[in-house]
Amino acid sequence: MITQRNGEIGILRLSSGQYRKISHINQAVASGQGGLLDVAHSPFNPNQFYFTYSKKVGSAVETTLARAELANDKLVNWQDLIVTKSGSDSGRHFGSRITFDNNHVYFSVGDRGERDNGQNLATHAGSILRVLPDGSIPQDNPFINTDNARKEIWSYGHRNPQGLHYDVTSQTLWSIEHGPRGGDEINRIVKGSNYGWPVTSHGKEYWGPIAVGEATEKEGVVSPTKVYVPSIAPGSLILYRGKTYPKLTGKLLAGALKLTHINVVTLDNNQAIDESRILADLRERIRDIEVMPNGEILFSTDSGKIYRLLAN
Repeated sequence: MITQRNGEIGILRLSSGQYRKISHINQAVASGQGGLLDVAHSPFNPNQFYFTYSKKVGSAVETTLARAELANDKLVNWQDLIVTKSGSDSGRHFGSRITFDNNHVYFSVGDRGERDNGQNLATHAGSILRVLPDGSIPQDNPFINTDNARKEIWSYGHRNPQGLHYDVTSQTLWSIEHGPRGGDEINRIVKGSNYGWPVTSHGKEYWGPIAVGEATEKEGVVSPTKVYVPSIAPGSLILYRGKTYPKLTGKLLAGALKLTHINVVTLDNNQAIDESRILADLRERIRDIEVMPNGEILFSTDSGKIYRLLAN
């Protein structure tokens, strides 16, 4: 299944290369950085898919988690599970990626271009959220008993996470997010933790050589696993556990939009110890990376192409 930012949803048959449109989500507001944002196949029901998109609510636009079923190559029973409280008239920083553990759905929401949202638990903006498959709130979420906090929040202090991956093997949640001018981050996400934005950052202001925030590190704030200066502009993240590409097994792979490559990060005890860059010669903005059931990697680009990574 393939989604496009303008709301189109289609199915690509890999065996034949044939693509067919099956639906169009008219309520997806494809303005600024918004639109139909992510799609993920449900591990809870083989016929279900989850989506995130930007939805107009009054005068604002909110990141929304939805679910639908695929029946006879048609989407049916579309349901908005959560219309987040992240409204802004800014067209920026919606997130959003979806991932799953055995019993929960995680999805990311950017700060919506309003920095203070990152430290404000009263909004979903600037957070990674955790819900049950039907969109309800798990009773073991970290802020379930915190007054005025959004109960779906799992972690906060994020600027714009556009990569999110739960690694079943290590039971670890990873994210990658855009910094400002420099300071993109890979983070290992821990329940209830603060990841600093905008109080801490490794980036600088767009208008000059002034550091953003108070410091790069601060007590009570989780430091990034990896920082990118200059920015690569990350668009996706996976941790590869397949066997098709042995040199990539156990490594994080991030699609780079600005610097047009796949960024490969070697981990040791959840710390980044090495980095390499592949496929820069394609000169493509790499938007999404997915692993097929047979272990093969497919990735899509902003130019509308889908590539398969060959083993060698």
